[in-house]
Amino acid sequence: MEKHLITFMPDNVSVAVREGTNLLAAAKQAGIDMSSPCGGRGTCGKCAVKVISGSYDSREDAHLSEDLKAQGLVLACKIKVRGPMTVEVPTQSRLTEHKVLLGSKRTRFTKENDFFATRKMNPICHRYCLRLDPPDLVDNQSDWDRLQNALRKQHGLKDATIAISCLQALPAAARLGNWDITVTVGTLLGVPKVLTVEPGHTTRPTYGLAVDIGTTTVVVALLDTATGRILDKAGTYNKQSVYGSDVISRIIYTDDHPEGLALLQKAVLDTLNELIDGLLAKNGIDPREIPVLVHGGNTVMTHLFLGIPATWLRLEPYAPAVTAPPVLRAKELELHINPDALVVTIPSVAAYVGGDITAGVLATQITRSEELTLFIDIGTNGELVLGNNDWLVTCACSAGPAFEGSGIACGMRAMEGAIDSLEIDRETLEAHCGTIGKIKPRGICGSGLICALSELKRAGIIDRAGKMLPHQNQRIRLGSEGMEYVLVWADESGSKQDIVITEGDIKNLLRAKGAILAGIRTMLNLVQLEMQDIARVYIAGGFGNYLNISDSVRIGLLPDLPREKFEYVGNSCIQGAMTVLLSQEGLAESLDLANRMTYLELSNGNQFMDEFISALFIPHTDLNLFPSLQTECPGSAQALRGEQEGDAERPTGAGGPPPSSQES
Repeated sequence: MEKHLITFMPDNVSVAVREGTNLLAAAKQAGIDMSSPCGGRGTCGKCAVKVISGSYDSREDAHLSEDLKAQGLVLACKIKVRGPMTVEVPTQSRLTEHKVLLGSKRTRFTKENDFFATRKMNPICHRYCLRLDPPDLVDNQSDWDRLQNALRKQHGLKDATIAISCLQALPAAARLGNWDITVTVGTLLGVPKVLTVEPGHTTRPTYGLAVDIGTTTVVVALLDTATGRILDKAGTYNKQSVYGSDVISRIIYTDDHPEGLALLQKAVLDTLNELIDGLLAKNGIDPREIPVLVHGGNTVMTHLFLGIPATWLRLEPYAPAVTAPPVLRAKELELHINPDALVVTIPSVAAYVGGDITAGVLATQITRSEELTLFIDIGTNGELVLGNNDWLVTCACSAGPAFEGSGIACGMRAMEGAIDSLEIDRETLEAHCGTIGKIKPRGICGSGLICALSELKRAGIIDRAGKMLPHQNQRIRLGSEGMEYVLVWADESGSKQDIVITEGDIKNLLRAKGAILAGIRTMLNLVQLEMQDIARVYIAGGFGNYLNISDSVRIGLLPDLPREKFEYVGNSCIQGAMTVLLSQEGLAESLDLANRMTYLELSNGNQFMDEFISALFIPHTDLNLFPSLQTECPGSAQALRGEQEGDAERPTGAGGPPPSSQES
């Protein structure tokens, strides 16, 4: 089949693609990462481009806004190449650097004493200096036997095994060092394995990597495992994002394309390897000096990272292929570290409660307290854990895509130009917006959406059901998709378009926040407790870290509790991965935690749906659940009965898989 040259501007990058290739796929081949929350199915309207010249076939682009059509833009995923083309990719259609949460406001891992106070320092990998007994004609046992004897006698390590590459290097290393050698030993669940061998005695640090593989972002921390000191961190967006913003879109992509699984695995491995390469180069560390990597992620991300089909995770009964994957060697995944390095996966609980949640529970030490604790991780997906030292209940809610900007008319991820805070004047109804990077607004991200919903209600622009009320104000108008409020006028925006929030957006946000609160209420009902019984609330995740507590309570996303009960824990997945990296007991504890958590499947029975319908209002139909807001929200559940009719819809996959962006 004939190939055609496609040139992308303003990058001035060209790529030759086969006739019939769509422009979104061509952009991927050219190394241009475009926004594509729906995975290229044409339902999100985010991959808009301008064709400057060339031959192509175009399909219906009903999901592209009228404003963008008027500017001559088309959806890249709907354009098939028929000849040479020149295409302009506007800023708002690109994936740029995300606002990545690298760590935590907690200090547990910034001071050695904080770690030692809670767990024994016993890293997975140790470096040992050994003196082997030289052979002679009387004692001519093998070099490996001598090494095993030295480990047992000098350090108490029994039944050690060895990587074949180390065994190949052992004879020369032992003799070159005059029978003094240094070995790195990785110990998992009490079984030691020799991972590196070198001649002589060395006092160089032993390093390790802790990794959070998120749907949206990937974060890597480099540690000196002998001291527990964090040497450096790095993070960026997950390159899988070009195949869909949420896990369901990515699973569908792997199902619809024969090479899909391989492409998704390569994308996340490329992301991780680029971060590793940068960290090691910056700190002057040879990749062979990294003998262990511990990673956590949601169950779908773990499957895709390991190249395991995830098809059945989105189909009833949502059974994962594995929850506790075996330990792998880095060379099996082509990671840019020591080929024999241990790759340890923090175990998942169920299809939609992954190793990132296990890691978060491990890091926050919920099971070391009698207090009732609620752990909330709101990211691309929403996962909840409730419990204490006696019991743990967990569930997953279909909430994430809206909070990540998917399914929102002007929604975007937390990148430069995203509105992340705003205030609406109560008298003039003018909006004053703050953005990431303090540049002109290009759209609105999750934290901005929460703030917007709260401000719209407080300013009297919307009612408790999210409907816009009549106002004689130019910011409130009838748009192409119904009533909308203009946050930023086109001449003040970085996209040169009006940035709006529509009634449809508000409906999606109410579903998302309603699912989270309904999940919390359903878990509490299961154990016959009330929201006021919660002693602590840990808020984790990149999106959660930027939540405004007051706004979140005001819209009914979070329970109405005293503010001192809430604590941001930041990237709890990376903290949990560091815990496992620095403590052999941490791995055993993570396995125990995953087994102890009782998974609540919200799609079974009607209780979640009853709670969900009640939570589709601001803040809730039952104002007694939000006593601090009763003066702001006059009325009662009875007064809302008329508004409820026809408004309450079951979210796609409630309690099962999260909805993909086009279903939000």
